[in-house]
Amino acid sequence: MTDSEDHASRRGRPDTVKPVTELGDGVYDLTLTVEPARYRAYLFDWDRPTLVDCGLPETSETLIDRIERVGIEPERLIVTHAHPDHDGGFDAVVDRYDTTTWVPEESTLAADNDPDHRYSHDDTVGPFTAVHVPGHSVDNYALVAPDRDLAVMGDAVLGADWRGLPAGYFVLVEGIYSDDLVAAERNLERLQQYAFDVGLVFHGSSVFEDARGKLDDFVDFPNKGDWDDPD
Repeated sequence: MTDSEDHASRRGRPDTVKPVTELGDGVYDLTLTVEPARYRAYLFDWDRPTLVDCGLPETSETLIDRIERVGIEPERLIVTHAHPDHDGGFDAVVDRYDTTTWVPEESTLAADNDPDHRYSHDDTVGPFTAVHVPGHSVDNYALVAPDRDLAVMGDAVLGADWRGLPAGYFVLVEGIYSDDLVAAERNLERLQQYAFDVGLVFHGSSVFEDARGKLDDFVDFPNKGDWDDPD
C-alpha cells in the first residue's frame, strides 16, 4: 500500500478521485487536491456557465487546467466565503475568463479585482438562492438550486468520510477550522427551509441521495427517540 493509499484508507476515503467528474445535468466536480485535504470547485453549465469557488492561490493553474478539460469557460464566479481554499483563485479566474463575480456582502476579499456584485441571505444568483449559514465563518453561504433539487453546501458541512465515518452523510467542519461551532450547527436550521436531494461539499464526499433528509437527521438528532435518564 502506498502512502497516499494508506492516508486515504485511514481517512475513510477512496484513492480513485478523478480530477474532473461530470456529476450529471451540467454539473462538474473539479477536484484540485486530494492530499492532505480534498479541495474542490464546481462548474455548472446551466443558465450560464458558473464556477462556484476557485480553490487556493497555489491551485489556480490546476483549476484552469480542470476548466479546460471540461471545455466550458465560466462566465460567472460565485464565492461561498472568503477562506483561501475557496477564494484563493479569484484573480486568476477573473483575469483569465473575465467572469462576472458574486461575493458575500460580509466577505473581505484578498484580491486585486473588486467583486462585481455582493449578495446576501435569500438573494438569487442565477439558478441559486443564497442561504447565509454563519458559524464556520461569518460570511459562509450555501447555494440552493431548488429547480435542480441540489445545494452547494459551502463549508456549512463536509462529507462524513473526511472524518473517517461512512460516506453519504454530513458532519460539521471541526472547531479548529470554524469560528463558532455552536452557531455553525444552530444555523444549519436555515437550510431546512429548502428542498434538495443532492448536497455538494468541498471536503470529503458529497451526498447524492436524500441530502436534506440526512441534514434533518443530523440537525434534529437531540430530539429523536426516547432517552433514558442515566440518573
